Parts: sequence; structure tokens; C-alpha cells
Amino acid sequence: MPTPSANMLFGMGNPLLDISAVVDKDFLDKFGLKPNDQILAEDKHKALFAEIVKRNKVEYHAGGSTQNSVKIAQWMLQKPHKVATFFGCIGKDNFGEILKKKAEEAHVDAHYYEQNEEPTGTCAACITGDNRSLVANLAAANCYKKEKHLDLDSNWELVEKAKVYYIAGFFLTVSPESILKVAKHASENNKIFCMNLSAPFISQFFKEPLMKVMPYVDILFGNETEAATFAKELGFETDDIAVIAHKTQNLPKENIKRQRLVVFTQGKDDTVATVGDKVTMFPVLDIDQNDIVDTNGAGDAFVGGFLSALVQEQSLEECIRAGHYAANVIIRRVGCTFPEKPDFD
Repeated sequence: MPTPSANMLFGMGNPLLDISAVVDKDFLDKFGLKPNDQILAEDKHKALFAEIVKRNKVEYHAGGSTQNSVKIAQWMLQKPHKVATFFGCIGKDNFGEILKKKAEEAHVDAHYYEQNEEPTGTCAACITGDNRSLVANLAAANCYKKEKHLDLDSNWELVEKAKVYYIAGFFLTVSPESILKVAKHASENNKIFCMNLSAPFISQFFKEPLMKVMPYVDILFGNETEAATFAKELGFETDDIAVIAHKTQNLPKENIKRQRLVVFTQGKDDTVATVGDKVTMFPVLDIDQNDIVDTNGAGDAFVGGFLSALVQEQSLEECIRAGHYAANVIIRRVGCTFPEKPDFD
């Protein structure tokens, strides 16, 4: 089994600083928030970010879907540090400095494109009891520029160093040209390019850039809701998740040396994956409902666990087992956080 080396795993996406604080109902009402929800910030939420940091016991975590996944992969691997590289855009501000520090603490080799037109992207997690209301303000994350960052020789060298690439579908809304450049590099050099459907709105409103990248995708992740929306948008005329996985596997592909692998998670139900020309179900780990604290980072964690086994060239079964383990740890905690070391062999 190959030992992971520095910068072997490459991720690119929307870096967000997660700000979690316990709030009261008055706070939710003031900003028109539901107790359990995920929304993009509007103008009326601008003051929320300034106000939440004044609360007692505010926790900061490096967040954003792709960054979460590479952070979990690094945590699962432990050593060496900086197996994972991460690119994304932040602002030149206090939150940007915190994000850099948090990435360093997670031993992720983050190379951010820093600009001063937009502040660092944030995601406020407003916690009341067992509920958390998420408000994301992409801000700087939306400003990533291929020619200002990815194309620079010193950065592109890090892309070339990698053997496995992972980009969440969310980044299609920011820089599809950056995704294509990385995806083509992976395909031309017979390396592994992974992507995630990320959310139903990606297949609905960003179908064109998604389908431009699809021929280069070696491993596609998603959950049952995203898979169903993707199938609908592509006219698969089925809601059978195994059939959707099989049809997705057979979409046109550039690098024919690698058969596309499709992996769909379904919460507490079996994970569905294409194995050769067949579709196989992999049961998730049992968990008592009372132990589930927050399922929000489960998908990112599953991918992170999967990637940690993938960079060690383990079998699909092992990759999925590692994904299930990581997700099982994350859902017992608030936010995408983890204990000091994994208990996984």
C-alpha cells in the first residue's frame, strides 16, 4: 500500500469561515431565520455576521464543502502533514487570517488567492438546542480567478504534484474554467479526478458547466436527492438510484483507461456504488438516533474518508468503509469537527 506524500491530494473550492454560536429565538426572529435551515445570505442578514461574533463562546472552523473534505482526509491519514493542497479565494481581513490559521492547524496546505474587493466568505451556524440555522455569505469565495492564481507557475506545480483531485460541484458557480483545466490535466495524465453533485440546484441551474466537466470525471459523488435531480435533468426517466448510478457511469468519458465510478450516499440507507458493470449496496454503520447531533457535514466527511483510502490506492470497499467511518464520527458532533485522532484501522 503506497504511503501518502505531501500534496498528493488536490482540492479547490469555496473557503468559508464557519462561525458557530448558541443564540436564542429572538436572534432567529430578528433575522427571519428558521431553527433548522440552510440559506444564502441576503442584504437583511449583513448585520447578523457582525452580531454573532459578539456572542459568548463563538467557535471558528475552516469550512466550505471541499475544504471540509480535504481536511477530513488529512485527519484520517494523520501523517505526513500537508497530504492535501487546497485552493480558493479569501479576503485580506481578520476572518481571512483566522481561516489561514485554521487550515494550518488542520495540516492542510492551503494556498489562497487573496483579494481586497470582497471580504472572506463566512457561514454563520446559529444554534438553538439541537437545531442549527446556516446562513452562508460566499463573498470572496466567489472571486476566484484562474489567471490570477491557478495559472501561476508556483501554483500549477502543486496541481501537477497531485495524483487525486477533488472539487465539489459548488465551485461550478464560481470558476468552471479552473475546474476544466484541472480535470483535463488529470485525464491526460491518467490521474483520478473526483467531483460531487453537491446540491440539487447545481444540476438544475449549472447543468451546462457540469456536463462540460463530466467527461473528465473518474469518480462522482452525490446523495440520493442530488442523484434524483441529476437524473431528471438528464432525462433518465427513472427514480431507481441503482439505475441512475449505472446510467451516470455510462455517460461519455475522455480517459477510457479508467471506468467511471459513481457513489451515491443515502443517509442511513445503504450507499450505492458502481462496481465494474454492476451496482452494489454498502450498508452504513449503525448509530443510535439519540447519538446524532448534526448531519450537516456527513456528505463532506464521507468524501474525506473515501479520499484518504483512495490516495493509498485501497479497494473500493475500503474507500467506502473509510467514508462511512468518517461520516459516523462527524454526525455525533456539531459542525464538521472531529476528535484529535481517528479510531479506524
